[in-house]
Amino acid sequence: MAMKANLDKVTIVLKGPKFPGNVGSVARCAKNTGISQLIVVGNRDLDDEAVRQMATHVSKDIVNGIRHFDTLDEALAGFTWIVGTTARQGSGRGPVVSPRRMAETLVELSQENEIALLFGPEDTGLTNDDLRFCQTLVTIPTVGFKSLNLSHAVMILCYELLVARMEKPETFTPKLASSRELEGMYGQLKATLQAIGFLNPENPDYWMMHIRRLLARTTLHAREVKIIRGICRQIEWYGDHKERKQEVTKNS
Repeated sequence: MAMKANLDKVTIVLKGPKFPGNVGSVARCAKNTGISQLIVVGNRDLDDEAVRQMATHVSKDIVNGIRHFDTLDEALAGFTWIVGTTARQGSGRGPVVSPRRMAETLVELSQENEIALLFGPEDTGLTNDDLRFCQTLVTIPTVGFKSLNLSHAVMILCYELLVARMEKPETFTPKLASSRELEGMYGQLKATLQAIGFLNPENPDYWMMHIRRLLARTTLHAREVKIIRGICRQIEWYGDHKERKQEVTKNS
């Protein structure tokens, strides 16, 4: 069984959020994607009612469980892997990865490590000093305007982790037709097409080659070969039945 991201080991950390509505929206994103832990660093004066209004009652458990810290050092002390988010890139910030690549990396790390997804204030983002705590830096690709709403950025990262958490559903793969089954079908199909005058009698194999190529592109299943052969039998029966009927009419 493939390894899945362990979301119980993931915490969203917001440094200095300025708007209570954004914190509530982040709580809602967390609830949507199966992440249950949220930390707010600084700004303890956010309007609690505004936070709850944006979070809605469905996310009240996450809002009730918000942990508050005054400094980033304190907030991140218990984490072993920290993912920082940045829209700005440069040599001073180091290499960055996409949200999807981040999620792939965290699948294995989340099994035994406490992981923080760190987001900066809405207006400035994380500083270079903040990013020194981070082992991974993520940039969310955008077209033109780089700035994203805080909760939108959170949702994108959490969504990628949710996808990495979900198992791929088992799919049923029907049995493909064997070479013996295919050759039997092609033989019967050739005979039927000759009987109804579809194939050029001077070079029937030339046209059968094209039919083979057409059907080969569909990766025929064993059941589908039986259907085609059944159609051929029905055509043959109809031809024989029509011929007998004409013979009876002629002799009557």
